[in-house]
This record gives sequence, C-alpha cells and structure tokens, in this order.
Amino acid sequence: MDWAILVLRLGLGIMFAAHGLQKAFGLFGGPGIAGVSKMMESLGFSPVSFWAYLLAYVELLAGLAVVAGLCVRTSSALLLIVAVVAFFKVHMAKGFFLTSGGFEYIFVIASICLALIILGAGKFGVSDKF
Repeated sequence: MDWAILVLRLGLGIMFAAHGLQKAFGLFGGPGIAGVSKMMESLGFSPVSFWAYLLAYVELLAGLAVVAGLCVRTSSALLLIVAVVAFFKVHMAKGFFLTSGGFEYIFVIASICLALIILGAGKFGVSDKF
C-alpha cells in the first residue's frame, strides 16, 4: 500500500508544483502572477493580488510538500480547497466532461486529495503527523 500512496503523492504533487511554477514564475508557458491576477479578477476575487499569490504559492509549496511526504494531510487539504474553488468558480456550469471545460479533471484531483487526507504520507514520506 505504501507504494500506491507514493504513486498518488508523486502524481498529485508534481502536477500541482508544476502549475504553481506556471502561476508564480511564468515557467512552462504559464501566465505568471500578472496573468493569474487577471484570471482571479475575472472570477470576482478581491483583493486580486492577494488571491493570485495565495493560489500560486499554495499550489507550488503544497505540491512540493506532497512530493516530499511532508504534512501530506494538511497539504492535500489545501490542494483540495483549490480544487473545490475551481469546481464552483470555473467548471461546474460546464458539465462533467473535460472536452467541454467540465469538472472531470477536478473530480479526479479532488479524489486523490481525499485519498491522501485519509492515508497520509505512507512509509516513504518525511512526515505523517499532520
């Protein structure tokens, strides 16, 4: 089971860390903070800069923590919050399937977050206390 937890951690953590790098620094063709700020404004968030930085760094730092197996439950809970907000603010109205911008992808991400909240880091993690 610990190997399965490691696979979940690496998949989720790498994906979120990469998205965080896109948002925070514009790497991998990402929008950077300026682009994220515009997105947050279009979704009705205020103050825009606060929410843009929070989103970028939660994705980046919580993603890296999940990869390392550090505070996996807490980090996964933070990432679950990101997924739930994306569900309600962006994807819910578009239906289920990803091909129409729906929440199919968010559903899978949220499922993995929930599994890691339940399971913790496993024996290959740095910490399983939080």
